[in-house]
Amino acid sequence: MKKVYTNAADALNDLLFDGMTIAAGGFGLCGIPELLLQAIKKRGTKDLIFASNNAGVDDFGIGVLLQTHQVKKMISSYVGENSEFMRQYLSGELELEFTPQGTLAERMRAGGCGIPGFYTKTGVGTLIAEGKEHKDFDGETYILERGIFADLSIVKAWKADTTGNAVFRKTARNFNPPAAMCGKICVIEVEEIVKPGELDPDSIHLPSIYVHRVIQGHHEKRIEQRTIRAA
Repeated sequence: MKKVYTNAADALNDLLFDGMTIAAGGFGLCGIPELLLQAIKKRGTKDLIFASNNAGVDDFGIGVLLQTHQVKKMISSYVGENSEFMRQYLSGELELEFTPQGTLAERMRAGGCGIPGFYTKTGVGTLIAEGKEHKDFDGETYILERGIFADLSIVKAWKADTTGNAVFRKTARNFNPPAAMCGKICVIEVEEIVKPGELDPDSIHLPSIYVHRVIQGHHEKRIEQRTIRAA
């Protein structure tokens, strides 16, 4: 099976449609699939539902799709660094399903494992629990959270071989593996593609069984919050 594609537009060519659900890896600006997001912007696909920890910043990451009003709903943990995200939510232009970070990661992982739902104590007694099924186990109350089953997963890795086995670099791993797992189709962008056998099997973070398409590209790697001190 051919998995290596020339560029992001080529890899997404027959996958995008209006109203689809996309799971995107990344945390802040770390490990985000920036090339695939730009390709979605250029395609103009609209009414998108994104499951992602956050939406990047105003002009980078998922933020570029908020600027063009291509996103209908976000399933996210954090709004803070994106003023357009906040503005659209407060004005009623954007639907938002707040999900605690650990719960979001587990919802993605559950979807990837074929698990439709699970119970967790996180969020009990808060707005997160409103409208959700409650159940007691051993005297403790839990709420039911649903697994995320996305139409498409887009993730950013450091290296991959031509079969799709992928390695992430340090904290850039973040939400990428569970996001990759929960999509019907997973497209990854990497900094380097190598031949099968060049990656240490014990170091592979995402097995090729989850990966359908791979592209290689150059990445901007912005710093979200630059902190410096006087010399």
